[in-house]
Amino acid sequence: MSEASPIFTRDLFQFLVELKFNNDRAWFAANKARYEQHVKGPFLRFVAALGPKVQRLNPAYTHPRAFRIHRDTRFARDKSPYKTHAGAQFRHRVASEDVHAPGFYLHLEPGESFAGGGIWMPEPAALKSVRDRIARKDTAWMALRRSRMPLWEGDELKRVPRGFPLGHPMEADLKRRNFITWVDFSDRQVCAPDFLARVADAFRKTNPLVQFLGKAMGLKG
Repeated sequence: MSEASPIFTRDLFQFLVELKFNNDRAWFAANKARYEQHVKGPFLRFVAALGPKVQRLNPAYTHPRAFRIHRDTRFARDKSPYKTHAGAQFRHRVASEDVHAPGFYLHLEPGESFAGGGIWMPEPAALKSVRDRIARKDTAWMALRRSRMPLWEGDELKRVPRGFPLGHPMEADLKRRNFITWVDFSDRQVCAPDFLARVADAFRKTNPLVQFLGKAMGLKG
């Protein structure tokens, strides 16, 4: 795919907007050809083109996974059958089946597109390993914080987690439960010819966090 040619068009966002207001199986079945043409097909081609760039950036992340549009509603209050965004994650080769492992992520949604990565809701053992490194003022973590990289806010613990003293100098970061950073994109940017380069650059900015998390969890490479 040439970076001079845009792969996404406004039709992608138009479909997702309509799906938001017609989120049922009958409407989706009637519009499935539009989904294949304007969302699924272009998205899979884009992820395939992005793969070599991710591999050059961080060779351990060789497993791209485009998420299905079907929602898992078994334990959800919202029984809408379809997601209203397109998403893909590049996972570490050792943890390619673990959606909660660190990785790079691409998300396309009307007015809310972004690319970034990190780790979302890690298992307790993995989370403790990350916190242990933060508590020791790991040099990679301190460099990340000095860089003023944006990190997800809003779901932190109210108290320092068990095993760490009150008043710890890294208290604010030890309270974190998720470690995510990102770069936002407008709909216009997603449909521009240079979007592949923009996402690759967003992943480059994300890579120090992904590397730190991988080392904290003992992932090789």
